[in-house]
Amino acid sequence: MHEAKHIILATGARSKELPSLKIDGKKVIGYRQAMVLPEQPKSMIIVGSGAIGVEFAYFYNSIGTKVTIVEFLPRIVPVEDEDISKELGKVYKKKGIDVLTSSEVTSVDTSGNGVKAKVKTSDGEITLEADVVLSAVGVVANIENIGLEDLSVKTERGKIAVDKYYQTSVPGIYAIGDCAPGQALAHVASKEGIICVEQIAFTEKKYKHQPEPLDYNNVPGCTYCSPEVASVGYTEKAAKEAGYEIKVGKFPLSASGKASAAGATEGFIKVIFDAKYGEWLGSHMIGYNVTELIAETVLGRKLETTYQEVLDAIHPHPTISESVKDAIEVAYGEAIHL
Repeated sequence: MHEAKHIILATGARSKELPSLKIDGKKVIGYRQAMVLPEQPKSMIIVGSGAIGVEFAYFYNSIGTKVTIVEFLPRIVPVEDEDISKELGKVYKKKGIDVLTSSEVTSVDTSGNGVKAKVKTSDGEITLEADVVLSAVGVVANIENIGLEDLSVKTERGKIAVDKYYQTSVPGIYAIGDCAPGQALAHVASKEGIICVEQIAFTEKKYKHQPEPLDYNNVPGCTYCSPEVASVGYTEKAAKEAGYEIKVGKFPLSASGKASAAGATEGFIKVIFDAKYGEWLGSHMIGYNVTELIAETVLGRKLETTYQEVLDAIHPHPTISESVKDAIEVAYGEAIHL
């Protein structure tokens, strides 16, 4: 039993299990086991192609494991912009990674030396064999057996319901991170924790400024595969669905001097702007070191920067970062490096 005036729940999450894919920690594993396997598997089936799935696909492929990705949706990294999905799919196929989209693992047989997975595809059912299956279909919040029901703390869709300052339905109890709604990312959990504590201090008059609630549409996502993927804000499809008239610019890293010098010309920088006001709606990047570039978009969007202000800011040469400016020039018909 713990008593306190304020209690913050940060219980995290674990690998999600599908009914047809029960994790045993040996032949069917989650992401934690994938980081500490006692020996390298010769072959691996990865179910799910979000960040966890494509990161481990890259890693195991790079050390010589035969990797097959099975994705239920029509494209890999399905939360990313469609152009990113297409590019990563092409690169992975070049690397020798088999990618099955619009496919579903219906059952797994672990009775033999390896694993046999029945997969329903658009062309019919097939059977895949491998040493191990990695379940990378997402995470589920750790909210069981912590007393939520005893205190009538409200939950919604498997997570703890909170307000914009992370207070639950019970005053004095808060929830942050993967057990609360929002992106399951370390930097999100960290920011949520800071906002939560600052709000508590503000209400108790121990902090002068009320914190600003987190804008979840300006949270950067980074995927550490190779090539890297980074994104923030609206995808092209989402911007159109939100009613924006948009300007889109794409700059291939094959035209970047720094990328050429680094021998890493795969990928591109894609930017999306509101055509009416020049507002920076989103950026989507795939390529060398792009996880280091996405913060420029986050900061620009936070400061309500327009396209012209970014074009007026000098970007150093030769760098990958100048490709962001180049992409904006493409969007507005001012490109000089293509």
